[in-house]
Amino acid sequence: MARAFQYKPKFVDIRVRPPSAEEDAQVEADVFTLKPGERACDHGGCRAAATARAPKSRDLPNEHYWFCQAHAAEYNRSWNFFAGMSEAEVRQRQAQSASGDRPTWEFRPGRFSREAAAKGAVGGPNKVYRDPFNLFGASKPRPAPERRKLGKLERNALADLDLDEDVEAPAIRARYIELVKRCHPDSNNGDRSAEHKLQRVIKAYQMLRKAGMA
Repeated sequence: MARAFQYKPKFVDIRVRPPSAEEDAQVEADVFTLKPGERACDHGGCRAAATARAPKSRDLPNEHYWFCQAHAAEYNRSWNFFAGMSEAEVRQRQAQSASGDRPTWEFRPGRFSREAAAKGAVGGPNKVYRDPFNLFGASKPRPAPERRKLGKLERNALADLDLDEDVEAPAIRARYIELVKRCHPDSNNGDRSAEHKLQRVIKAYQMLRKAGMA
């Protein structure tokens, strides 16, 4: 390889000199120098910029300390808002905090409001609401529930079982079992005279089951 293309180091001797004490002090001073608008940390001996605030006392919510991040975390770990308070005072303060530390009032209508006019018109200790249109059914008994709407087939099936129209499913099943035992030839010493009645009972029960009544 030609000498013109050989590597030639630019610096033959490279040595790094350790900084002096004056240079270290200058660097440290530059790090902790406060910028315009910054304030120093309120922790004793700390020269870092304050970036977080913490309350001085629970009784002074508008007065704060200003700390750097490290000292703010240390202050928060040792902070106890309820320090020095009794159990009753703690419960009272928690109840106030639930309402945003604002006074509360009972929800009730004024004397001349529409709600007060509708309430307790007759007087007395019960203070009942008036119901002129009987929307809540207080002035007269409630009407009886409507009877079950049955078709002709369902009514005939209930008649074959000798049951009323408002009978419930357990009563229908019990009546069916009773009539089957009564009309079956095995229960009548082989007498088949009630066999026609038995067929009607079975057909009626199947109809009621299909209608969802049994």
